[in-house]
Amino acid sequence: MTRARGRPAQGNELTRADIIAAALQVLQESGEAGLTMRVLASRLGVSAMAIYRHVEDKAGLIQALSDHVYAGVLKEVPLQVNAGAVIRTLLSRYHDAVSQHPQLTLAIFANPQAFAGVTAQLTELLTQCLEQVATNPLLWRDVLVDHAHGSALSLVSSQGEQSQVQALRLHYHQSLELLLECMVRA
Repeated sequence: MTRARGRPAQGNELTRADIIAAALQVLQESGEAGLTMRVLASRLGVSAMAIYRHVEDKAGLIQALSDHVYAGVLKEVPLQVNAGAVIRTLLSRYHDAVSQHPQLTLAIFANPQAFAGVTAQLTELLTQCLEQVATNPLLWRDVLVDHAHGSALSLVSSQGEQSQVQALRLHYHQSLELLLECMVRA
């Protein structure tokens, strides 16, 4: 008896959740260049065509990963509070997500067409909040997002002791507060 192509050896149907979990592992281990449909298919024990039934291409895969990881950033954002509090919440959560999945952020940089879905929603919400409190909302959005990226990626690259990681996280939050103060004053 031969198994149908596209089915894992265990006989279970391949799911989008299986693909996302395996792709995040491959991405973390090998970076964006190492995340290919063939490598992912091999990891899952399926043909590459089985993956294409769930995602249209690599950009679609990166977007699916982004939607999965960054959905938590938008979850239960306290929209009824002031715009400054929403900005703080979004950027703090985003910083945490980037530091937990740095290779995903780098993959999005390498595949700009994957910038859609939840990532685009996050950017839009941040922009709307900044429009309420800043005179140059798009410029401040870029500064704040770049600051979150730089801090999170440097935190990951430091690979220091837990106390050093906590100190770097605290430093991010302190510098975020300073940036927000400057933004309101400007």
